[in-house]
Amino acid sequence: MRMDNARESVRMALETIRANKLRSGLTVLGIVIGVTTVIAISSIISGLNNNVSSLVSSFGTNLFWIYRMPLVQTSMPSPEVLNRPKLTPEEATQIAAEPGVVAVDSMLRYDPQFTPGNVGVKYGTKKVSGTILEGHTTSMARTEDLHFEMGGMFTQEEADRHSNVVILGHDTAAELFEPWQNPLGKEVTIDGQVFTVIGVFDKMKSVFGGSGKNPEDNKAVFPLGTFRKMHPEQDDYFIEVKYANPKVKQLVHDEIEAVLRRDRRLRADQADNFVISSPEAITRLWNEITGGLAIFMLAISSLGLMVGGVGVMNIMLVSVTERTREIGVRKAMGATRRNILLQFSVEATTLCALGGMIGIAIGGILTLAMRLLLPATMSVMWSVTGFVVSCGIGLVFGIYPAWKAATLDPIEALRYE
Repeated sequence: MRMDNARESVRMALETIRANKLRSGLTVLGIVIGVTTVIAISSIISGLNNNVSSLVSSFGTNLFWIYRMPLVQTSMPSPEVLNRPKLTPEEATQIAAEPGVVAVDSMLRYDPQFTPGNVGVKYGTKKVSGTILEGHTTSMARTEDLHFEMGGMFTQEEADRHSNVVILGHDTAAELFEPWQNPLGKEVTIDGQVFTVIGVFDKMKSVFGGSGKNPEDNKAVFPLGTFRKMHPEQDDYFIEVKYANPKVKQLVHDEIEAVLRRDRRLRADQADNFVISSPEAITRLWNEITGGLAIFMLAISSLGLMVGGVGVMNIMLVSVTERTREIGVRKAMGATRRNILLQFSVEATTLCALGGMIGIAIGGILTLAMRLLLPATMSVMWSVTGFVVSCGIGLVFGIYPAWKAATLDPIEALRYE
């Protein structure tokens, strides 16, 4: 019997909404905006989180990154940080000798974005500009989770002889060579020197995805000694350490810290003048950033939902006034206070539920559109949350008008004109 009453209340609510389409639409506009905001922003956050997780996993596991300053900074580094002594290959060698360390790669980088000059890679009449140059040891193949589209890593013999060999990034090779051409064995010109292509990397993962190009795909990787021949002025080393397993993570971290502090003659009361970080640090930093976005999302959506809730209460009060005589007739025919309370509560909840569904639909459309620029993934959890909250708003803000309708005196209601 109760189910029949609820079903009848929903039917009457839909008929009332249908009879006042424009008014109902304007009433739930705040609900629609609030839910749409939740879906749109949560889709961006979810998509970016997935990309960050994928990017972090692509770096490999059991890694430490060592540099003289933080890899990710939210402000300009202080003079003390800028003047820290640079890491050296000798320090990398000492770290490699520590227990629990599997491999150590010393890397130098020449990025045209931060360095004067514009590096170009030429092949025949074609040229790619703004290419990032990197020098690595053969240990790069062990410290990083490398994926090659073709070819592979340079050998230890090539590294020892400082051979003029190069591994090109995906986009670099794609722009220099035709799809039908095999880049392996071809000779390209970089900084006025000729190099033989021995490999091409797969396309690298990017946090923001979309249709834009990833600068890391426009890259040329050389043996470290070869790179030093090209750019002897570059001596700001970055060290990557691979450790055996998660159980020895803290032990290896402490060993690295002890080696570097001893090598740099730091006293016990002096702070480290280097930074040991890991891929997990990127995840933690990203979670802090997305936490701020989530707070912003909740603030904007809450404002829209509150405005929508006030609008629902207002329109339901108007509806009670307009239907006073109808309420009187229903009470005269035996409808109880509970029946009237249920009818108007369900009507308010149904109105907000429709607004929630419209907001979810618009949010889904926006998510599809945003995929052209950003990685966006519609979250089922936030979609369900948005719908449940919109229903809750209808129930909370519809209680007072429903109670007012339920407590009307039937005789006075029948006399109402």
